[in-house]
Amino acid sequence: MSTSEGKQTRAFQTEVRQLLDLMIHSLYSNKEIFLRELISNASDAADKLRFEAISNDGLYEGDSQIAIRVIFDKEANTLTISDNGIGMTADEVTTNIGTIARSGTKEFLQSLAADQAKDANLIGQFGVGFYSAFIVADRVALVTRKAGAASHEAVRWESAGNGEYTLETVTKESRGTDVILHLKPEEKDFLDDWRVRSTIRKFSDHVSWPILMLQSAGYAADEEGDEDKSAETTPEDKSPQWETVNKASALWTRAKSEITEEEYTEFYKHVGHDFEDPLAHIHARLEGKYEYTVLLYVPKRAPFDLWDRDRKHGVKLYVRRVFIMEGAEDLMPRYMRFVRGVVDSTDLPLNVSREILQKNPAVDAIKKGMVGKVFSLLEDMAKNDAEKYQQFWDTFGVVLKEGVIEDFAHRERVAKLLRFSSTHADSKVQDVSLEAYVSRMKEQQKAIYYVNGESLEAARHHPHLEIFRKKGIEVLLLTDRVDEWLVNHLHEFDGKPLHSVAKGGLDLGELEDEADKKELEKYQGEFKDLIERVQTGLGELVKEVRVTNRLTDSPSCLVSGEHDLSASMERILREAGQKTPSTKRTLELNPAHPLVERLKDEQDGQRFEDLSHILFSQALLSEGGQLADPADFVRRLNGLLLSGKTA
Repeated sequence: MSTSEGKQTRAFQTEVRQLLDLMIHSLYSNKEIFLRELISNASDAADKLRFEAISNDGLYEGDSQIAIRVIFDKEANTLTISDNGIGMTADEVTTNIGTIARSGTKEFLQSLAADQAKDANLIGQFGVGFYSAFIVADRVALVTRKAGAASHEAVRWESAGNGEYTLETVTKESRGTDVILHLKPEEKDFLDDWRVRSTIRKFSDHVSWPILMLQSAGYAADEEGDEDKSAETTPEDKSPQWETVNKASALWTRAKSEITEEEYTEFYKHVGHDFEDPLAHIHARLEGKYEYTVLLYVPKRAPFDLWDRDRKHGVKLYVRRVFIMEGAEDLMPRYMRFVRGVVDSTDLPLNVSREILQKNPAVDAIKKGMVGKVFSLLEDMAKNDAEKYQQFWDTFGVVLKEGVIEDFAHRERVAKLLRFSSTHADSKVQDVSLEAYVSRMKEQQKAIYYVNGESLEAARHHPHLEIFRKKGIEVLLLTDRVDEWLVNHLHEFDGKPLHSVAKGGLDLGELEDEADKKELEKYQGEFKDLIERVQTGLGELVKEVRVTNRLTDSPSCLVSGEHDLSASMERILREAGQKTPSTKRTLELNPAHPLVERLKDEQDGQRFEDLSHILFSQALLSEGGQLADPADFVRRLNGLLLSGKTA
């Protein structure tokens, strides 16, 4: 390998500098994870080459024997992880190594800053594994050439983790990437044959490509004896005898009885790029018209890219053990994007393209089978291990709720897996199923009641709940943004309609006491003049004003029409920059409240108008709404306080 002129020195992004500082100075637990991450990156590069070469055999450049090599040189104090995979261009190096432009990086840094233990396991959750090399190395070099390049021109990236890195053009005879770690003096145990071998077998035994290892101190010494440069000579420059360290077998092709839980776990950590054990897994071979094998996992924690819509999510597709693509949306619905694993089919063509994938009937069968397996896993967990299912729900419940919206065919099945908070226990934990709610419904209750809120506290203290609490009627507390869309698609469950307590007139049917009905009729007559005066005073702010029996403690509340957008949905759409129709709502007054009684007796026109507006504003604020003119609210309130006649 020779270098040319034109070395460039560049500065890392601020976030990368912070990340490197933490890697170098703060992360001490489980140092050996760096080797797993670099081998996983090499494996991904090999997978990509195999897929690209299906349609372009020239990418092999006459060498179709793909492998990952791990070489350590005790004299030079270097450890090298080398692959002959797809390689990278200079632009790809700058994008993938020189900068971090991936969602989750800030959260990663915040997590490290908040965790006094500085747990290195966090690395796998946020996709910054390459930088874990700096846990054991004080200088890292990367030499890479893209497969199929017209020349042997390659790029060399190097950094000491000090906020800068260099880029230069070099020559490299073969395709692929070499990562050369100049180990810190205290990390020399990673030059030990047994330590490296055991680490590979522990973390990367089931990587589908052979991992070759050679111990030969000074193996890379060049003919001129320049030890500094020779430490970074690529493995293809010599012809040593390599030993395969890992099993290099596709775990999913083996019988379940032959696989230990430890092997399942380690394979998940490889395929899921995670360092924590999975929550659960499925391993099944499905036979019939189409034959395929699935090995799917549910993680314990949300992957860092769960909410990045541009990222490839989910399951890796293989055809007869040949990697085809990752995150094929045609194989797993988006609301199950938390699932990680592999599916291997014998019925898809090796040269499958996205267009063929979308039109192939085998894909529909595979997708149907995989979705069914995931549902069965979650249903079994919900039925037989409530604690584990609660852990799943706390992590992925918001994502699963999307299934009600996106998947009409499985809507009822998703609905049975939903969990909510409710007034039954007033707990912040979402552990109430719709089945449990229905089982607790009062004998004459006809609907499943819910209320939307900006937060759990806002929902729990929503004024519309007052009459329901008084009568002991359970109400679901919906606080996730997706809940607004969910209730617009899930109209009923087990024959019971879902009904918002903040929409339409209050009709509790046979649950309403006859005395309450008569009292409301009496108030409607007594407060008729008041209603007309408030309606006139508020004008275009409201659709209607009326007295209500839904309130016990609050003086007023706002009610949407049965088919109108809810207040929280309007807020969500506005925050997203979408225009919403101007919807007026009904102001309901509690005739038994002292403030409303005070309003009824008020003779001063200005104070009456001020108090009417304040009752409207209070109703809006109590449900988490925003005042159109906060200054006007303050002016009116101050005027009443100074007058000494607010009550």
